[in-house]
Amino acid sequence: MGNTQSAKQDSTPELGADRGSDQGSFTPGQATVFNTIEEIGTLTRAMRKVGRPVALVPTMGALHEGHLSLVKAAQRMPRAVVVVSIFVNPLQFAEGEDLDAYPRTLEADVEKLRAASVDAVFAPNAREMYPNGPRTTVQPGAIGAILEGAFRPTHFAGVLTVVNKLFQITHCDHAYFGEKDYQQLMVIQQMVNDLNMGVTVHGVPIVRQQDGLALSSRNQYLSEADRELALTLSAALTAGAFVAEGGAEKVLSTAREIIESVPEIELDYLELRGADLGEPPEMGDARLLVAARVGSTRLIDNVNLPLGIGFKNIEGEGEG
Repeated sequence: MGNTQSAKQDSTPELGADRGSDQGSFTPGQATVFNTIEEIGTLTRAMRKVGRPVALVPTMGALHEGHLSLVKAAQRMPRAVVVVSIFVNPLQFAEGEDLDAYPRTLEADVEKLRAASVDAVFAPNAREMYPNGPRTTVQPGAIGAILEGAFRPTHFAGVLTVVNKLFQITHCDHAYFGEKDYQQLMVIQQMVNDLNMGVTVHGVPIVRQQDGLALSSRNQYLSEADRELALTLSAALTAGAFVAEGGAEKVLSTAREIIESVPEIELDYLELRGADLGEPPEMGDARLLVAARVGSTRLIDNVNLPLGIGFKNIEGEGEG
């Protein structure tokens, strides 16, 4: 593959420019950029006709190692053509949120994806995705009204609408989402099930920095001081998970005490839910989820925990 690098670069489209429907320049593993629905659809239909499944990794760009872990998961699918979409979706931002400030680093993102041997990048603009505006949307139902939905009531309708479109545009067989946005993962899985979409949704574990901070594109907003404060969130989740054997009240009180010890953190919610985001079980898999503002930056995080059992008991069973 290295011997044809210069030829591949010559045929790679200029970022942000329409290429027409010529697919002759597509080379697997070179993160070829497609800007239109027609282009990417032509490619993915052709790949599926020859028996190659399409694995989609939807992103809003500003890529980091968390996104690349999704790419690696997609690449483990045998014979898959891996497509990464990069689109800052205006529908999932409410008025006053950070749509305009959200980092847009398309050239750097494509270079990272090329280094990771991604096959194709779908990078449309808003006019391409919503030529008639947001006339038709997908609503999340009750699961979208809790947690994030209580603070961002239009957010998940925007997420589901764009994900639904991306699934149809790319004709994907598999789609990969990070567990850091756990509620988003559950809402998307519900949509796929309820609408019989025939896409297999894969959740990929959270990637953290060495000190525990969950990777997020919004971490770029944090000052050095705010980043230190942000570590409180992962510390609280870890502490809560550590006392999972003691039950729900113990988990919540332990995590809340740590967060409330740092007055600079403005807590939106700290909740314990079942794995399906319903009521937590007395014993079994649960999720501890948090959202808070650190300085001007709103961060979310979560952790899986064995409620009423505890990690030590799980380890003991495994050893036996």
